[in-house]
Amino acid sequence: AVVSTQSGHYGRGIQILFELRMPLPEKEPMYCAEQIKIPPSLPDILKQFTKAAIRTQPGDLLEWSAAYFDALSAGTPPPVKTRYENVPENVQQLTKGLLAVMHRQLHDTSPVPAETIKTKWLQLSLPKERLDEIMTLGNFVSDVNWHSFLSLACTTLENDLVDAMRLVCEILTKDPEGGPARIPYALFKELYSYLAEIDGNITQEHIESVFTYLDEDAGRNDQMIGPANFSHSFCPKLSG
Repeated sequence: AVVSTQSGHYGRGIQILFELRMPLPEKEPMYCAEQIKIPPSLPDILKQFTKAAIRTQPGDLLEWSAAYFDALSAGTPPPVKTRYENVPENVQQLTKGLLAVMHRQLHDTSPVPAETIKTKWLQLSLPKERLDEIMTLGNFVSDVNWHSFLSLACTTLENDLVDAMRLVCEILTKDPEGGPARIPYALFKELYSYLAEIDGNITQEHIESVFTYLDEDAGRNDQMIGPANFSHSFCPKLSG
């Protein structure tokens, strides 16, 4: 006879399971609130993670999350912006904030393996084409001078060498945010000379004229230089 009721179908299902000797699924245990143990640090970890994700706005949340918790576990700087940046939705592009993230992660390593830079870059969901452009422009192959890479990346964000060097100073400085953004004069000379060489249109004579002007400023400021010095109207233009 055909069983048409719901209970009949259920009984037939039990019979089939019995014939196949398949065990019935066990019921999940029921817990009361007193039995559930929440690690004391979990709420703060999740709170900090959420704030970091909102501030950084990663393109690939899962990829970024893995990098975030890997960094926390290793005791290294996580890929987190210090402040929110207003960028177009659904477009992951290189920004000052993301370059600063990479600087905090890589500045203690010199030279930096090219593969490490690539890994950090992709963890931030940045376009590989832009990375390839910078690596080609700087002729970076295996080991990379981080300051050279950073300064070259800054030139891709600005149209003028003065603005690019300003960006370099803002990322490298130890001054408080909004301060004079000074960096050691020796480092400024190294990076400006490097970018001028990459540019190819700035003569050594002009580079020396910039340094001649800035030498006096650096001497008055404990050998530190900031954008206010090299963007002054009396300073020879960095772009030649």
